[in-house]
Amino acid sequence: MANTPQSKKRARQNERRLAVNKARRSRIRTHLRKVEEAIASGNKDDAASALRAAQPEMMRGVTKGVYHKNTASRKMSRLSARVKALG
Repeated sequence: MANTPQSKKRARQNERRLAVNKARRSRIRTHLRKVEEAIASGNKDDAASALRAAQPEMMRGVTKGVYHKNTASRKMSRLSARVKALG
């Protein structure tokens, strides 16, 4: 349990950051799921537009510290390769 005023403040800040990061991660996952669903349906136009919407969201997560840069790049690369492979 936090005892000092500083540790109490840090605990409050951590709670707020947790909520913000959780919401951001959820939003990113939603965008990625939309891309996956579009790929599964086989519609290249929908998949490409979903990927275009997901890319800035993913990179925003990187700048905010939710994801590592290489993780986001790897996910985007793999998704774009799958979209490109659609006939």
